[in-house]
Amino acid sequence: MNVVVPVASTRITLRVNGASTTVDGSCAATLADLLRDGCGLTGVKIGCEAGDCGACTVLLDGEQVCACLVPAGHTAGRAVTTVEARDNPLLDQLRRAFLAHAAAQCGACTPGMLMAATDCLQKNPKPSHQEIADALGGVLCRCTGYVKIVEAVHAVAHGEQPRVAQAHIGMSVGRSIPRVDGWAKVSGTDLFGADDAPRDCLWVRVIRSRHERAAFSFGDLASWRAAHPGIEAVLTQADIPGENRFGIFASTRDQPVFAEGETRFRGEAVAAVVGTRAAVEAVRDVDFPVTWIPLEPLRAIDRAVAENARAIHATHPDNVLTRGYLNRGDVTVGHSQGSVTAEGEFETAFVEHAYIEPEAGWARLNTNGVMEIHACTQAPAMDRESVAIILGVPEERVRIVPTACGGGFGGKLDVSVQPLLAVAAWVTKKPARMIYTRTESMASTTKRHPSHIRARASAMKDGRLTAFEMRADFNTGAYASWGPTVANRVPVHATGPYKIPHVRNRTRAIYTNDTPAGAFRGFGVPQAAIAGETLMDDLAERIGMDRWDFRRLNAIGHGDVTPTGQTLHASAGLPQCLDALKIDWEQAMWEAQMHNATRAERYRRGVGVACMWYGCGNTSLSNPSKMRITLDRDGKLVFWNGAVDIGQGSSTVLLQIASDELGLPVEDFEFVIGDTALTPDAGKTSASRQTFVSGKAAMLAARDIRRKIIRQANVGTRARLSLRGAELHVQDGDARRVIDLRVLAGAEEFALVGEGVYDPPTTMLDENGQGVPYATYGFGAQIAEVEVDMRLGGVKVLHVAAAHDVGRAINPQLVEGQIHGGIAQGLGLALMEEFIPGRTENLHDYLIPTVGDMPRVTVRLIEDREPEGPFGAKGVGEPALIATAPAILGAIRHATGVTMRRVPVLPHRLWEAMRFHRVGHV
Repeated sequence: MNVVVPVASTRITLRVNGASTTVDGSCAATLADLLRDGCGLTGVKIGCEAGDCGACTVLLDGEQVCACLVPAGHTAGRAVTTVEARDNPLLDQLRRAFLAHAAAQCGACTPGMLMAATDCLQKNPKPSHQEIADALGGVLCRCTGYVKIVEAVHAVAHGEQPRVAQAHIGMSVGRSIPRVDGWAKVSGTDLFGADDAPRDCLWVRVIRSRHERAAFSFGDLASWRAAHPGIEAVLTQADIPGENRFGIFASTRDQPVFAEGETRFRGEAVAAVVGTRAAVEAVRDVDFPVTWIPLEPLRAIDRAVAENARAIHATHPDNVLTRGYLNRGDVTVGHSQGSVTAEGEFETAFVEHAYIEPEAGWARLNTNGVMEIHACTQAPAMDRESVAIILGVPEERVRIVPTACGGGFGGKLDVSVQPLLAVAAWVTKKPARMIYTRTESMASTTKRHPSHIRARASAMKDGRLTAFEMRADFNTGAYASWGPTVANRVPVHATGPYKIPHVRNRTRAIYTNDTPAGAFRGFGVPQAAIAGETLMDDLAERIGMDRWDFRRLNAIGHGDVTPTGQTLHASAGLPQCLDALKIDWEQAMWEAQMHNATRAERYRRGVGVACMWYGCGNTSLSNPSKMRITLDRDGKLVFWNGAVDIGQGSSTVLLQIASDELGLPVEDFEFVIGDTALTPDAGKTSASRQTFVSGKAAMLAARDIRRKIIRQANVGTRARLSLRGAELHVQDGDARRVIDLRVLAGAEEFALVGEGVYDPPTTMLDENGQGVPYATYGFGAQIAEVEVDMRLGGVKVLHVAAAHDVGRAINPQLVEGQIHGGIAQGLGLALMEEFIPGRTENLHDYLIPTVGDMPRVTVRLIEDREPEGPFGAKGVGEPALIATAPAILGAIRHATGVTMRRVPVLPHRLWEAMRFHRVGHV
């Protein structure tokens, strides 16, 4: 069958997924362009356009290649296989295995992984784990930690039949059922922001500053536009119909859509061109009529807070955006009670989210005068509010329709393309779309806050902690973003999950001319944990106490009081987490001792342990979620769920909760997710809140509709339900009822509606940081085993054992996947990831862990049930990451004797530290 798709002037014929296909295209285009634009095969994902991420991997004449690197003209007459291929038994087996093993999370890398795995097994039907890892090494994943991907491929290679857990009525919770959105991810049919838009869309491209700080002025924009056929509009701040500002909080809405006269960071938007794709892509920044006057920037914390430093924002003359504070007891007394004291300074760098899907989407002003935006996001309701302010319209005139989201980790909480698309569609009155390049994404979006931390802790001779204090400065960059959240969350968590009577923690979020810093999986707690856990190791060493024993002695648990004065009445499973790792600790310590005593001195092994805790949800702020379940006159059961799934599996987990509470099987449900015109506001997908907060709201919505069914049927609360078309059958012992939904609905669309709203019980913190900031906390402990190259300073993580108290694992497989992914990101934080504006704005120079960097991982799930949570559950998304980096640093110290206080621990930094240590300077 021949498919002819007119795109350009050159006709290229090739075989695509077994069919002869002729595409009108350009020989200068890439194979990715041919497949996506010419053939509509958007399962070929674009993550970098440089061959760095591997998301576009396809088979060309049976060999895996990056489609973004292959010139279209080189493909004539050749055979291409993409993830959409049918009648491919091996690929079908891999798809089923990926579903069964939960090997797909956000799904952006999944097509590339499947094609690389197909190539691997075609060439080597029985590969080892290492051979599988080698074959997948060209495809990056930011979500999964690769563990389940390798397991899935290994299962297919060795003939293991996928074991898919079945969700029986009332028994879904606690089972590892496949993701309800999983098939779209493994078949390549999931539509991300760049994958689908009206054919008549104009294209938008942003003109950005290449200076950290610069004054600028425009030339004759009208003449420039007239000289460029196909350009329909040039947008600047003058085109903003409402307020040229956005931000997370009303009091810190300080970032312009387009800068006004001066830019504050490299990558800031000053203008945008809108027109045909060809015209927009032909625009070169150097030809755009803008004149730059570079100005002296204030980069890094110390310069921004120096005496007489220039104010980056007139509203904050000292460049301090906000401060956080917690005080309990008297730290001076506490230190005096201790027999030993440890202190130190610590530094962390900018860290890039590096999600595989760059920001993308499209917008149109629909016939009802509503601005409709389709884009990747973690917070559709917040996006709607921001866009409404920028357009100067009521929120009802903005609709956010989330696309599939190819990873977020906090980076897609702030708006990115949404305001730009809205203004473009508003001004031109035509649909508009845009896709960030990888460099644009990395240059212009938020990062993990760099930090400079000074901390001090004391303990008695028996190991009991007496005092802890921390001063932490966080570089929030040019704009506020989530700086206030970081500054206010860290004081609560800085001590780590330990019993300490005397605490004083102070934080500042500081403006600089650096890239804005925002939310990234932990809101500052991972940085603080590096400092705190290092001091725990210091104190244990000075006392002469085992590091695991020291933590176990001080571990906070049931009935203990936190530094905010909150008593933990339930679900405080850190002691159980540590106990679950005791055998791992003893085994790892013995193996390291044997290795170091009997082998060459070049490669030394070390073991580290770290603990964490994390409050689920907002800090002392209202944090509600609302869910709705409807049963219509024809028997269609719909779950209206505003909680967007960015790969963590919330769509599946919330459906399991609703299914069990209502008493109808998962298969009976249809679901609508995230659309602000259709779903209630479930709050943002962040702060490890969706399972706990939205899960409870889903439970309440299911309980509400079930209660109405029970009342309508006049049966007992244990009645069993089943749907048969427009009839709802209810059985309670020998009593049987049939509810005719059409009769019950009458003239209404829905026969039954259930709604649930949940807002966790918290209190505001007082001036000393005392109160109840979170309704529940996640707890965990991790052990890391490393091998250090004493000659070159390289570090290889060999094994991580992680025990996490998740309250109740609604879907154990998805929980494990979150922990694997968190460990991978914690490894990157510890050893390799450092974003430097202008230098590491791609996935070649900015390194994230590959499958070859991942250690063996052991996960132990602790279920200390949370009474407030749905079926006892609480979140694990951010807790999974926090303990990894400090555990790795502790292992490096155990192997080398060197305490590293700056991350990432790049080889040259460790080599230098070991050298000074050996000659007595450390």
